[in-house]
Amino acid sequence: MDVKQYMVDVGRKARQASRTMAAAETELKNQALLAMAAAIEASRAALIAANKQDMDNGIANGLDPALLDRLELTDARIDAMIEGLHQVASLTDPVGAITDLSYRPSGIQVGSMRMPLGVIGIIYESRPNVTVEAASLCLKSGNAAILRGGSEAIYSNQAIAACIEQGLQAVSLPVEAVQVIETTDRAAVGELITLSEFVDVVVPRGGKGLIERIAKDATVTVIKHLDGICHVYIDDQADLDKAYAIAINAKTHRYGTCNTMETLLVAEGVAAEILPRLAEGYSQAGVKLLGCDGVRAILPDVIAATEDDWQTEYLAPVLSIKVVSGLDQAIEHINHYGSQHTDTIVSENYGRGRRFLREVDSSSVMINASTRFADGFEYGLGAEIGISTDKIHVRGPVGLEGLTSQKYVVLGDGHVRN
Repeated sequence: MDVKQYMVDVGRKARQASRTMAAAETELKNQALLAMAAAIEASRAALIAANKQDMDNGIANGLDPALLDRLELTDARIDAMIEGLHQVASLTDPVGAITDLSYRPSGIQVGSMRMPLGVIGIIYESRPNVTVEAASLCLKSGNAAILRGGSEAIYSNQAIAACIEQGLQAVSLPVEAVQVIETTDRAAVGELITLSEFVDVVVPRGGKGLIERIAKDATVTVIKHLDGICHVYIDDQADLDKAYAIAINAKTHRYGTCNTMETLLVAEGVAAEILPRLAEGYSQAGVKLLGCDGVRAILPDVIAATEDDWQTEYLAPVLSIKVVSGLDQAIEHINHYGSQHTDTIVSENYGRGRRFLREVDSSSVMINASTRFADGFEYGLGAEIGISTDKIHVRGPVGLEGLTSQKYVVLGDGHVRN
């Protein structure tokens, strides 16, 4: 296969399909999503069989157990894919919505209209259910999608692609609106991220290495986040019962997610009271603790933290803890070492909470809540295509609205400028 020519052909077809999708009525898009769900239900056995091929290959190739777990398609995961399609179909369509319409002194009305981005490339690893998530969100927001899954999931992704194609055909929408790359050649990724003529934005979903490479080499705009170095700061005016529940949940609810807390900051005024209690809770959960000198003065068995620990995303039952003098030092630490993902203050002082919201430069900033809430579903977006820690276009969980842009619209009645 001539990978370069193949990707150009894919891009050209996607650009043409994107024009049809941008004009598609909401009801037609919803019908396509529901038809995809029906096709997946009808193809359940074929999906399981295709996934078995991938699983067998993964085992033979020594794939890591965690990756095998993410790769596997079970009946429950197929149910979740079907439910996800129904949920996206039920979401409000942002395309064409006009907001902030107001009269100007000249008599014209000026507002903003939501419009699709155009062609979105999604690059992801292992999890075949991302194929459905990405396709549904791009379709509902009026975009065309080019999906490049990991080579380890090639058979699963192709089987899912066939269901997506059936759904599009059922309502006479172009099948090129969602194209799943058929080659496992890694050169396809390099072509996709430089296909500026046809692709408007690329969203990488995977490990830090993959995202760093794409961000470095892409000539297409990238929506991304590299790390999830999330913090919880326990203020000296915190309700310590709330603080305990939040700090335990933020770390132990799940270890391998980007919104899991990796560093706990504790005000020195409450450190002696709350740290022993937290240490016991973390011990029961099997979490290894690393701490500064202030922490080790209270908890002598804690391992000394290094400078690198403050900027490490563990994705494991490991936690760095630092005692800080107060709010100022907590904010300074977060803005210096954090990854601009998600950070929380636990405090009953409203003014301090407001300061934390204003001054912490992250895509999600919280008061008295676990960082684990930084998620498109929890935010009411229905689903998300990823999380962005960039500042231009979209920030935080990226749902339907994040896959659109805005254009100015002007309403007049024969107005001319004098």
